Amino acid sequence: MSVGHTGTTTPEPLLSCDDDCGIRDVLDRLGDKWSVLVVVELGAGRRRFKELQRAVDGISQRMLTLTVRRLERDGLVTRTVHATVPPQVDYELTDLGHSLTRLVKGLADWSLAHRPRIEAARREWDAKADMPS
Repeated sequence: MSVGHTGTTTPEPLLSCDDDCGIRDVLDRLGDKWSVLVVVELGAGRRRFKELQRAVDGISQRMLTLTVRRLERDGLVTRTVHATVPPQVDYELTDLGHSLTRLVKGLADWSLAHRPRIEAARREWDAKADMPS
């Protein structure tokens, strides 16, 4: 670097949310773990409510109900009620929902590939945080 050079260069951002770029709305829906886990499970095919509840470990009936309603409202999931006694309800991804699974898979692949680095960074940070000042 030259003596007179004082500026820094920063890379051009891949994404900017200076204006409402729409990502906040999507993150409101997919930022919770339940929505992503339900989408992942439905990516394997149509599921009944109880099948979904058993597949998504730890989700309550109420939370699953809220989650599939929100996903249905956003056009990611369809709900089919069968005229049986008792009524049977199936959920499946729409085409829009299936297109989301590709992005979720990319995130999952990234997470698996970088898990060791993330775990190492956490251990390093925790070790520094535990040191007396």
